[in-house]
Parts: sequence; structure tokens; C-alpha cells
Amino acid sequence: MSVYVVVDLEITDHEKFEAYKQLVPATIERYGGRYIVRGGKVETLEGTWRPSRFVVLEFPSAEKAKAWYDCTEYARPKAMRHASARSNIILVDGV
Repeated sequence: MSVYVVVDLEITDHEKFEAYKQLVPATIERYGGRYIVRGGKVETLEGTWRPSRFVVLEFPSAEKAKAWYDCTEYARPKAMRHASARSNIILVDGV
């Protein structure tokens, strides 16, 4: 069953974040992941949640998603993200 990594980002340093964006896709692909949503317009239909940047990644399993998130290849980009954005990230099972 596919799982999804859902990311709500508020970018605080656009220049650093652009560098992060260049490094991440190869790490995601290495673990069988792919982008479903990467940025784009967000419109709130109900409630007060107003993410400024929204990302959804699909992985073949929770094990692959967690392996990507904890891998050495993603350690440097993750630190860059921490330095350039505030983020909330969840892992959710697909159907």
C-alpha cells in the first residue's frame, strides 16, 4: 500500500530554500518516492488552515518513506530545510 509524506512549509529564507529544492528530488527517487504535489496554489475550502507551500510525496511503503527521511543522503538537505523554513510533516497511509 502506498503511503504519503505530507509537508506544510513556511519558507523563511527563499535563497537557501531554492538550494534545498535542487538537492531533494534525487534522494526521494532513490527510495522509490515521487512528488504528487510540489508547491502550487493552495485554496482553503474550510477551516483556518492556510499553508503557504504544500508538498505531497508518495512512497511504496512506510518503511521506504522513513528510510528516505532518515537516510544520510537527505541529512544535508534536511538541515538546509530546517535553516530556511518552518515545516510540519506527517506520514499517512493510502487506501
